[in-house]
Amino acid sequence: MSFLSGAFAQFVPQAWTLLAQATPAATPSDEGKTLLQHILSGGPIGIVIILLSFTAVLMAVWLVAEIRLPRLAPPRVVEGLDRLLAANDVRGALAFCQAEENRCLLSGMFAAALTRCLRSPFGLLELRSALEEAGQERFARLQRKTDPMGLIAAVAPMLGLLGTVVGLVGAFETLSVSEGVRPEALASSISVALITTVLGLIVAIPATALHSFFRNRVDALAQNVAELTEELAARIQSAKPAGGQSPTPAGRAPAPTTAGAR
Repeated sequence: MSFLSGAFAQFVPQAWTLLAQATPAATPSDEGKTLLQHILSGGPIGIVIILLSFTAVLMAVWLVAEIRLPRLAPPRVVEGLDRLLAANDVRGALAFCQAEENRCLLSGMFAAALTRCLRSPFGLLELRSALEEAGQERFARLQRKTDPMGLIAAVAPMLGLLGTVVGLVGAFETLSVSEGVRPEALASSISVALITTVLGLIVAIPATALHSFFRNRVDALAQNVAELTEELAARIQSAKPAGGQSPTPAGRAPAPTTAGAR
């Protein structure tokens, strides 16, 4: 154990030195650097933060296309379900929802709910509760799609802080082994180290705002889809088959009449 602790004690300073050397030190000529040069002066950690920023942009574009009402409940699917449910065609509505070209969040909710109703002895009496459970499950899954954006928002400033600490270690390491270091040179090295913190905050602030925006958008769409499913569920429960009789529970035959029974 003493050998391992001694080796670990020797390894840690060397690792810090290598990381610090990876972050280039600034020189007095850095005053005329362009914005791109300032960004690249963040070293490997700064490059990782830049890659995170591109990932956040691509993810934001994907979420904008994914989290919208026409995507979750296309008008074509709503109209088809409304027509079939108004006609009390439960099995036809289930087949419609299970069709590959009709796959969406709304059809998935109705497919799960109608399947449960067909297998239940209570039939359509538990349609609303089945729709509620299916909707909660699918919207929780949709909300989890925003978690990577929240992860980027949390990791980016931590990476920036790590780059700053590594840069400061390198600056003071240079100060300890050099003689006659000018204060302006040390200040320039520290400014380069702080660039990673700036980069981390530039990525984290919009990522945090986007994460909050998309989560709120999911909540708003959940309310819209809930109102839509309530209207569709009311259609099938108010439907009347031929003869004016109320619809029987799905999957069950009508109860035999007792007229003339002894």
